[in-house]
Amino acid sequence: MTLTTNQPQQKLTLAQFVQQLPDEEGRYELVDGEVMRILATRRHETIAEFIADSFKAEVKRLQQNYWVSGRITIATETKDGIEQGRNPDVSVIDRQIWDANPSAYSALFEPLQIAVEVVSTNWEDDYVDKLDEYQRLAIPEYWIVDYLAIASRSYLGKPKIPTVFVYLLDDKGVYQSKAYQGQEPIRSQTFPELKLTTAQILAA
Repeated sequence: MTLTTNQPQQKLTLAQFVQQLPDEEGRYELVDGEVMRILATRRHETIAEFIADSFKAEVKRLQQNYWVSGRITIATETKDGIEQGRNPDVSVIDRQIWDANPSAYSALFEPLQIAVEVVSTNWEDDYVDKLDEYQRLAIPEYWIVDYLAIASRSYLGKPKIPTVFVYLLDDKGVYQSKAYQGQEPIRSQTFPELKLTTAQILAA
C-alpha cells in the first residue's frame, strides 16, 4: 500500500477530514494534517479481503456481535498529540458500536476490536507509527501481515520470510507480540477458534 499526498493545502483537523470523506472516492488517511490517498496493489487487496472473509465467516459461524469491514476510518493520536485518521486494511468492531449511529459516516472515535494492516513499501508506518497509535487507542488486537517480508531483519530475523505478527494488549495496556510463519496456526484473542495460517494467507 502506498500513500500519496493530494495537492498542497492547509492542514486539516480530524473533524474537517471526516466531514470531507463522503465527497472523496477511494480510501484516504489523515496524516500530520494532510489527506493521503491509499493506493494498494491487487495482491495487497486480495490478501486483505481474504482475511476479512475469514473473520466474517467466523463471526457468522459463532454468531458473534462484530462488524468486519475494510472501509472504516478511525481517529488516533500520535505521541505528540497530533490527531490522525487511519483506515486499517481490515477492521473488526463491536456491532453495538457500529449500529449506535447508523446515519453517521464510517468514521469511528471508539477503539476497534481488531485492526489489520497488510504491509507494503511504507512498512515503518505499520510497524512503528500505527503500532503506537493503535496501542494509544487501546485496540486489543493488532495484526501486521508482512506477506512480502519487507520489514527489516530486526523484525523478521534472517532469512526474512513472510510473517504475521499478532499484537495483544497486556494488563498494562502495552502490546505484546507473537510472530507466525508457515503452517503454524495464528492465535487470535477475538476469534479463539479461528483456523488460519500464514501459508493460507499467502495462498489466497
